[in-house]
Amino acid sequence: MNFIWYILIGIVSGFVAGKLMRGGGFGLIVNLIVGIIGGVLGGWLFSLIGITAGGIIGSLITSVIGAIVLLWIVGLISRSSSR
Repeated sequence: MNFIWYILIGIVSGFVAGKLMRGGGFGLIVNLIVGIIGGVLGGWLFSLIGITAGGIIGSLITSVIGAIVLLWIVGLISRSSSR
C-alpha cells in the first residue's frame, strides 16, 4: 500500500512542480518520474539541514520542493548547453 502512496505523491508533486516552474505539466509519466526523483532529492536535502517531514502532507511538501530543485537544475543545464 505504501508503494501506491509513493506513486500518487510522485504524480501530484511532479505536476505541482511543473506548474510552479514552467507553467504546465509534462504528462503523467514524466510527472511521476520528476516527482519520485524529487522526493528522493528533497528527502536528501532536508536531511542535510536536519528537517524531517512525516505523514502524507510532509512527504508531499518534501517531494514538491525536491522536484522544484530538480527542474531548476535541469533548466540551468539546458540553458548552458543551448548557448
